Amino acid sequence: MTNILIGFASGIISGMGIGGGAILIPLITIFENVSQQMAQGINLTYFIPTAIIASIVHIKNKSIDLRTAAILGISGLPGAIIGSFCATAVHGDTLRRMFGFFLLLIGIYEIYKGFTQSHK
Repeated sequence: MTNILIGFASGIISGMGIGGGAILIPLITIFENVSQQMAQGINLTYFIPTAIIASIVHIKNKSIDLRTAAILGISGLPGAIIGSFCATAVHGDTLRRMFGFFLLLIGIYEIYKGFTQSHK
């Protein structure tokens, strides 16, 4: 039941284009007691069907610039290869700290951006 709730919650976030992994990875490491590498691998597999469905909806709503998406997707392939090798080579605790730090930076940026845009 826990996995169903985690999948549902991260599916909502994924569908919004926010990034379900930001929810999925911490929740499965906490509640399913899996390693950071395993959680990130599960996230990548989870991402495929959710991204397809969300992309279809966003394409139908004309909220995707397909040219930009294609350029980003193709140029991201080498980065994905390098990142995958790095993630499997780094110790799980280090990888967890790196992921947490990344989420913290994104959170700080979003809070800052919210304050600066609300005062315009």
